[in-house]
Amino acid sequence: MRRVRPGAPPRGTANRALTSVGAGADFDRPLPTDAVEREPVTTAKEESSQSKLWHITLSVSGAETPLGEVRRGLEQLAHDHPFLLTSRYASDHAEIRYWEEARDLHDAAAVALRLWGEHRSSAQLPPWEIVGLEVIDRETYHLRIAEGYGPPPAAPVGVHPY
Repeated sequence: MRRVRPGAPPRGTANRALTSVGAGADFDRPLPTDAVEREPVTTAKEESSQSKLWHITLSVSGAETPLGEVRRGLEQLAHDHPFLLTSRYASDHAEIRYWEEARDLHDAAAVALRLWGEHRSSAQLPPWEIVGLEVIDRETYHLRIAEGYGPPPAAPVGVHPY
């Protein structure tokens, strides 16, 4: 915790002052009559910042752990992370599948790679390591399923043994 003198400005702001900007002369002017009918203008930057759904498959593995402990940990993870679709587990490995909302593949992968470590202590997960990660967009996931490739849809939602 940083201690400061009461009334002292935050560090690095001594020479800066807040200023306001006027709304402009045409602020209260009514919108053109066709404004309701026009499409909103979006820039390339706004379009790229929209988030998408990504299907995540995270595989973890490590030393053998009693099945009851693995199941309890994965059930707690499912409770803590409500978008978890399904988990399959054995005494020395597990697979977790879920949907993640992110701006792009890099963001989705980064979140997925943190999932196991960030919930390891709160869900009392085994001290396993991530050994595999697949991140695919929603369209690719549905295309794979329609063509009969890839993992079957996670119909049995929940935590299940292999």
